[in-house]
Amino acid sequence: MRATYLLFFLALSLYSQELKIKADSFAADEKSGVSIFTGSVNILRSNDELNATEVTVYTDSNHKPLKFVAVGNVSFHIETKSGSVYNGVSQKAIYIPEKKEYQFFKNVHLKQLDENKEIIGEEVVLKATEGKAHAKGKKDGPVIMIFNVENQEEEGQ
Repeated sequence: MRATYLLFFLALSLYSQELKIKADSFAADEKSGVSIFTGSVNILRSNDELNATEVTVYTDSNHKPLKFVAVGNVSFHIETKSGSVYNGVSQKAIYIPEKKEYQFFKNVHLKQLDENKEIIGEEVVLKATEGKAHAKGKKDGPVIMIFNVENQEEEGQ
């Protein structure tokens, strides 16, 4: 088990910056490429941080991470290469490294700090490399978008 744990982290470090995962427990199945971290999970990579009750990491046969799935009291801090900075919470988050895509589900509250914007909804998808996002509200409620609009004086007044 310890060898698998070390192999897992060595493989992750080959494909990206250092990734540090802390959790109360860890289980991995090398054949299936699934590693599960449970209990007060904290993941740090560069300036990004993810906290959750449980995180499952899916890897390919070369141990390259394909998908991270976080569930339970998810909180996060993300800084994109373009300089956008996001903080938020949700009950589930999925990160797909190859696409640099973040998917957030259930009671999502996403704040873009550098532009002072907020999105509140049930599903929010952030495509970091494309600079695109979309959101869905609950069946019985809307998506809420909050942003500041600067007052602009009309010419001639």
